Amino acid sequence: MTRVNSLSSFSGFAPRTAGAPAVILFSGGLDSTTILALAKQLGYAPYALSIRYGQRHSSELIAAERIAKSIGVVRHEVIDLALTRFGGSALTDSNLAVPTTSNAIVNPNSDIPITYVPARNTIMLSLALGWAEALGGSDIFYGANSVDYSGYPDCRPEYVASFERMANLATKAGVEAHNDAERFRVHAPIIAMSKADIIHLGMTLGVDYSQTVSCYQADAQGQACGECESCKLRKAGFVQAGLADPTHYRKSA
Repeated sequence: MTRVNSLSSFSGFAPRTAGAPAVILFSGGLDSTTILALAKQLGYAPYALSIRYGQRHSSELIAAERIAKSIGVVRHEVIDLALTRFGGSALTDSNLAVPTTSNAIVNPNSDIPITYVPARNTIMLSLALGWAEALGGSDIFYGANSVDYSGYPDCRPEYVASFERMANLATKAGVEAHNDAERFRVHAPIIAMSKADIIHLGMTLGVDYSQTVSCYQADAQGQACGECESCKLRKAGFVQAGLADPTHYRKSA
């Protein structure tokens, strides 16, 4: 396991000008909180964007508001986007069960779990792109991870590269850019890191992970179920990192 002891390995993600605005997709979970803290530490002026898309609980957004204030962002926007009208995911359709250790996987013939929300990251990154362009910025951060993750197709490096190309083709700022230094960059700095390494990075940044909510079905107090895939990945990450798990679990977890 490679432990992160300095920010030197993230120099490629540094702002092109000091204090440049960056939009960070921010759910209030472990990964996105790490990304937000990293972007600020690198020298960006952070603008946090959270989406209320119809997820099963509001605890993560309550956590996001609290964490954004604690870390200190320039502005935090929470946008309402009712993806429940489309459904197609256990996170947006109450008729579909979130897979846990105590129930059957709903879609056993697919490598992509039923918790995948159709095109969610594409939708969210498009909103982030619109805000970044309106701000006059050209940097977007999001917590994609292709190591300890659920197999979602919009968390792969080739997806990130493809969206970045699209961003520079589809915007006034991208088309009018005179060189690479002016073009949009979509940053996914933890994409090749294990959950344990992400946690170690966050610890160097002073992240309080007890304030984050990652569970797919947390209760109103933000307490985690301890059984969904997101909880399992998070639990394993703290074990592998050799650190006590500060997550607030329900007594039954």
